[in-house]
Amino acid sequence: MSIAYLINQYPKVSHSFVRREIAGVEACGIPVARISIRSSASELVDEADKRELEKTRTVLGGGVAGLLSGLLRAAITRPIRLLGALRLALKVGWGSDRGVLLHLAYLAEACILLRWFAEMGIKHVHAHFGTNSTTVAMLCHALGGPSYSFTVHGPEEFDKPDALSLTEKIKRSAFVVAVSSFGKSQLYRWCDYDQWPKIHVVHCGVDEMFLKQPPTAVPAVPRLACVGRLCEQKGQLLLIEAAGQLAAEGLEFKLVLVGDGELRSPIEALIAKLNLQDRVEITGWASGAEVQQQILAARAMVLPSFAEGLPVVIMEALALGRPVISTYVAGIPELVEPGVCGWLVPPGSVEALTEAMRTALQLPAQQLEEMGKEGSQRVAKQHDAAIESSKLAALFQATIEKSQERAIDVSPSLPYAGISSAKSN
Repeated sequence: MSIAYLINQYPKVSHSFVRREIAGVEACGIPVARISIRSSASELVDEADKRELEKTRTVLGGGVAGLLSGLLRAAITRPIRLLGALRLALKVGWGSDRGVLLHLAYLAEACILLRWFAEMGIKHVHAHFGTNSTTVAMLCHALGGPSYSFTVHGPEEFDKPDALSLTEKIKRSAFVVAVSSFGKSQLYRWCDYDQWPKIHVVHCGVDEMFLKQPPTAVPAVPRLACVGRLCEQKGQLLLIEAAGQLAAEGLEFKLVLVGDGELRSPIEALIAKLNLQDRVEITGWASGAEVQQQILAARAMVLPSFAEGLPVVIMEALALGRPVISTYVAGIPELVEPGVCGWLVPPGSVEALTEAMRTALQLPAQQLEEMGKEGSQRVAKQHDAAIESSKLAALFQATIEKSQERAIDVSPSLPYAGISSAKSN
């Protein structure tokens, strides 16, 4: 039994959780083919990601000629199926914010995958994110390809469910995964009640690199770390404003932003405006080992997000014994309990964020270590990548077995199965 993972960009700097999940599924005895719609090879800094890149096929690697070839092959071999998939592409394309032309490109991508999956003997496809990768998986299934499932992270899927045809994707899928109970509740909102049983919670997880780390003393140095893409939804601009307030109070501290992204220039401009060059550092993209060292060098990890699913970096920080400052957003309160393993503040509140940062910088190290210990126990219980991957492996196994049973049930009633199948194509 083989399955495929389909992601828009894989491997990717911020998607180490997918790499861990694939490794966990393979440890359960299920071979996984890695397929990326497009490449992000130029961003990669982690050696584990670079090794993963060697195992990954890229759909758009063949350019326009490859897409046209895939469409032509499908038109010749299964014209009726292609017509049905075309109707579906037009249906979801008209209601989307990306337009019909892009959805016709997704259909061409699905045609390429149809051939690949047949050659590789793929029985099921799992997509991460309910965006274009799941659209391609759904269109491939409409062409007669394997069943599909997908993991919804948020917040994009919850911000524009109609534009993403989330209801249609859930209806046609074998099952859907949410990474938190909050995410599950949002999926319930966008499908009929009879679809609810196919929605499961499987947490993203961390591996032994974090879970098996020996306890490390919280440093006395007043230092905080923020790990994540530099973008609006992560709230780093407000983080710099909070740092400016702490500096105005005369508090000594160092704030390290680990990551890069489209908001780097505005963040650097605000740092300069508030004269924080000696207090705030931006590292750019970092490897997993470097991220770990930055977290361990800090008294707490801070992530003042406006919109999230459940950030993996929060799990990583808690697993390493560092309390977390974050916001009352999405699935974050399911892991971070205020006063127990960190602090939660209202999203968008610079005042509350400043107060939490001040507290983390001034609390005795022993108290921070106690909070970090509680956090690491929570992560080990709820976010062990091996345990969570085994849940997914069981879902894959059950889905494929059910599909095979249906095929056996149908076959005896079709004495001319080859002729019927040919006509249905």
